Amino acid sequence: MTFRQLPLLLIFPIAIAACGPKARTSASPSPASASRTVAQVLDAATDADWEEIASQNLLVMALPKGRVLLELAPAFAPMHVANIVQLAHDGYFDGLAIVRTQDNYVVQWGDPNADEPAAKPLGSAKSKLPAEFVARLDIAPFTPLVDVDTYAQETGFSLGFPAAQDQAKHERWLPHCYAMVGAGRNESPDTSNGAELYVVIGQAPRHLDRNMTMVGRVVAGMDLLSSLPRGTGAMGFYRDASERTPLVTVRLASEFPSETRPRLERLRTDTATFAAYLGARRSRREPFFVEALDRLDVCNVQLPTREPQRPRQAR
Repeated sequence: MTFRQLPLLLIFPIAIAACGPKARTSASPSPASASRTVAQVLDAATDADWEEIASQNLLVMALPKGRVLLELAPAFAPMHVANIVQLAHDGYFDGLAIVRTQDNYVVQWGDPNADEPAAKPLGSAKSKLPAEFVARLDIAPFTPLVDVDTYAQETGFSLGFPAAQDQAKHERWLPHCYAMVGAGRNESPDTSNGAELYVVIGQAPRHLDRNMTMVGRVVAGMDLLSSLPRGTGAMGFYRDASERTPLVTVRLASEFPSETRPRLERLRTDTATFAAYLGARRSRREPFFVEALDRLDVCNVQLPTREPQRPRQAR
């Protein structure tokens, strides 16, 4: 794919359960949760309210100034995620670069010479994949929001990711919220393979929903990406190679030795604590807020994460 010749909108690059009403956990706030602040809800969470992100789904991207952790979403884009895993295992991303930072839009990385003779070989990964814009409703349980959404019939959370769905079409997909990661493609829908990736760094471009294959979300180190110098070229591309940020290494956490393996937990979305968390965010009760708007957008809910708590030693 040629980075600089693509149209603006197209350059970017698990438990099974029935998803009818009986399979969903309501995210409606209880009267008690509406009176608590976000901090109070999280402070009251127990260890059972948290779950560790599987190391085989945690991509570790080392940059010169730090490390970015990206949780992959194999249930939503199994073929693309498998290809990304293979590319990372083969060391394909090592030495490539962040080639684009467009203000209030995306950061994009990959091979700047992808369509040139000097392009880096994909190795054992696939060069062509079908589009994976949507998944089926029955891939996993769904925790719906009660709020109306502009771009989807229904929004909520599934497998720890923000999600949207259309029950009539039996489709579920990952929306373009802040920190969500997608696979870049050319004009044809089947021209992405995971070798070029982008992350949303601005106001959610939801018009791209169901037009791009979404592969996961950044769960740590987002500040390293959102604070990058903006590209001065068209659509935020860096004009000179010296302006690009190199990718030092990209590996799965599962490939690290156990003693140095990055670990991260996220708040479970099928718990009363998560419902209370949503209620507290929907109607802010902190002293700062004059008006509790009683509204919530799926892209305004950043799922809390934390480092795993160390077991207490016996005394």
